[in-house]
Amino acid sequence: MISKLIPGMTNVQLLARVISKEAPRTVNTKYGSTKVCDAVLKDETGEIGLTLWSEQISKIKEGDEVIIKGGYTSEWQGEVKLNIPKRSEITKKEE
Repeated sequence: MISKLIPGMTNVQLLARVISKEAPRTVNTKYGSTKVCDAVLKDETGEIGLTLWSEQISKIKEGDEVIIKGGYTSEWQGEVKLNIPKRSEITKKEE
């Protein structure tokens, strides 16, 4: 449930719909140049921002219902954000 998420949570599991997804942009990190994309997820309790990196970007699109396993939350500019590290997964729910 999105409404229960607070900064600092780990091993987050969630089922939600992608209601928006921005165009990917290139950023420079300590590991080099990579793509990043911001999206918004929604369930019956609320909405949360999601950061997608590299190959995660092409896995989902607007309107998809997705399952997230092993995510973590952080705070960015006063808002709770959901992140999916490499060891975690985001998959499209099969209809």
